[in-house]
Amino acid sequence: MANFALNVTRLGFSALQAVSPDLAAKAAFQLFCRTPSARPKGTKSKLAHAAGAARLVGAERFALRLAGGRQAHAYRLNGGARGKRKRYLVTHGWGSSAAYMAELVSMLAATGAEVVALDFPGHGRSGGRFLHMGLAVETIAAAEARFGAFDAAIGHSFGGAALMVSAAGLLPGVAPVGGDRLVLIGAPSEMGWLFTDFGRMVGLRPAAQAALENEVHRVTGRRLEDFDAGAAAGEIGRPVLVIHAEDDKEVSSLHAKRYGAAGKSVRLFWANGFGHRRIIGAAPVLAAIAAFLDGDRGVGEAPDESIKKDAEIIPFFELPAKRAAL
Repeated sequence: MANFALNVTRLGFSALQAVSPDLAAKAAFQLFCRTPSARPKGTKSKLAHAAGAARLVGAERFALRLAGGRQAHAYRLNGGARGKRKRYLVTHGWGSSAAYMAELVSMLAATGAEVVALDFPGHGRSGGRFLHMGLAVETIAAAEARFGAFDAAIGHSFGGAALMVSAAGLLPGVAPVGGDRLVLIGAPSEMGWLFTDFGRMVGLRPAAQAALENEVHRVTGRRLEDFDAGAAAGEIGRPVLVIHAEDDKEVSSLHAKRYGAAGKSVRLFWANGFGHRRIIGAAPVLAAIAAFLDGDRGVGEAPDESIKKDAEIIPFFELPAKRAAL
């Protein structure tokens, strides 16, 4: 937020929570879930979006209907062909879209696989300006219901966390995504720090902050602390490849270490030098994903004692990062 807008927002929340912490929490949750404009800003973003859109120009397009009248959008490449082939799902991060994932989508499609790439509500072609984890997981379930079971799923940032929440069946009443393998790129391992940072940014006092976090339970049926994707990675019984850059300034590499400490089924692949966004289309990353999906369990490295030791001292709700990156 610009300084002036942030100051006005803080004044508004200061007044509202003095009257009712619960009302302030409901307003804060709506603001928290408001997504950025789908229009790319800045020269680099516009060029990347245009290049991605060009790669997807020949894809089939589908609307996925969600509860409450909301909808999501899906692209499909190599759909409807005869014969057995792999089917992959691709999910994007907060403020992103399938267009920004198009280099990865193209690589997967070039293997002959059927590839489905999502635009979550509030992103890309889906329309609206609202998204939370529950809606993202519902979108993933809607995609599997529409296209059939996926052999693997690959997600970046918020989209990676949503895949793990889905795979672990953490959202009541929503069918978990199947698939033999998961790939998480620059993904957060839990969500508590997002709410902590957001509450601090808009000036919520303890009562309103607690009420804000309770909104998660009201909306999703699960408590905020239940959305622990890091722990879930070791419990789902599937190979998971976690790709992260130690120079990621938007989602701390400590999240990758939490994933890595979850169990022997989790592999880490450090893509240092590619940050949070360039990592999606980096050649070494694409090669590692292709090898992992092809059955190479040796991609990445097994969690060692140093990773486990590091993970043990990471405060669960104090992982540093910036919300805008998701």
